[in-house]
Amino acid sequence: MTCKSNADLQLIVDEVRSFSEKGAVADYIPALAKVNKTDLSVAIYEKNNSCIYAGDYMRNFTLRSISKVLVLALALQDRGVEYVFDRVGMEPTGDPFNSISKLETSIPSKPLNPMINAGALAVTNMIKGESENERWERILQFVRCLANKPNVSYDVEVANSELETAWLNRALCYFMKQHKVVEGDIEELMITYTKQCAIEMNCFELARIGAVFALNGLDPETGERLIPIHIARICKTFMVTCGMYNASGEFAIKVGIPAKSGVSGGILGVVPEKYGIGIFGPSLDEKGNSMAGIKLLEILAERYNFSIF
Repeated sequence: MTCKSNADLQLIVDEVRSFSEKGAVADYIPALAKVNKTDLSVAIYEKNNSCIYAGDYMRNFTLRSISKVLVLALALQDRGVEYVFDRVGMEPTGDPFNSISKLETSIPSKPLNPMINAGALAVTNMIKGESENERWERILQFVRCLANKPNVSYDVEVANSELETAWLNRALCYFMKQHKVVEGDIEELMITYTKQCAIEMNCFELARIGAVFALNGLDPETGERLIPIHIARICKTFMVTCGMYNASGEFAIKVGIPAKSGVSGGILGVVPEKYGIGIFGPSLDEKGNSMAGIKLLEILAERYNFSIF
């Protein structure tokens, strides 16, 4: 299936593109700093297996933190709810996504939720496999299944760029290993995690994944169950409470849908029982969210009554 261009959607994209000028692209990972900050594209995948788009919707970008939702779904299938949340909490945090402070002050010393870096690293550590390569292949195959694209891969340059500079994430891992939240070889965990964050796809494929969550884990094309219904609901709940970093509360008020952003400028949006949304707009606000992407969602939510509240 392919997307069809939509004139009304293109008008909204053209209207909000100027918001990109107010932000900046992520540059703490050198390979991410090379994009054009005014790029903006969107695809909306409907439950009836149709799709509309505006902008360069076939341009690839890396998932970054969006991958946290997908790996959480796999870890919950691998380990079960009790195992996962015995090691990672369920509460939002007002701290930055890469903060270490709550690990030091919380008792027990476990990450507050799976959407911050510490929690995501702990969740990736839970994926079953006898080796780093086997765990990575299971993550990749799961994402390929959700996107219905057998050749989804990762950006080697971005992954290596992050691996060479991810000292804070290593510190989070070693702190959690001290408190038995993670186990095994930390460098292997870092390799898997940086590959996971560097998985790349386009807005259409991301919107299709959103449609899977919108349908509570069902494939929008075949009706096959890809994610158990209770796990899809858990993931959507985290997207509402923690998905937009420490701007999640404001986003819930202004847009009101489950969503997860990444510092590449991607946003995965879910309108339950209706749409999956994929957005790419690399110019970020101070919280790490796509400036034009959020404004686009605000307009769509108001115009089409997206809010779940």
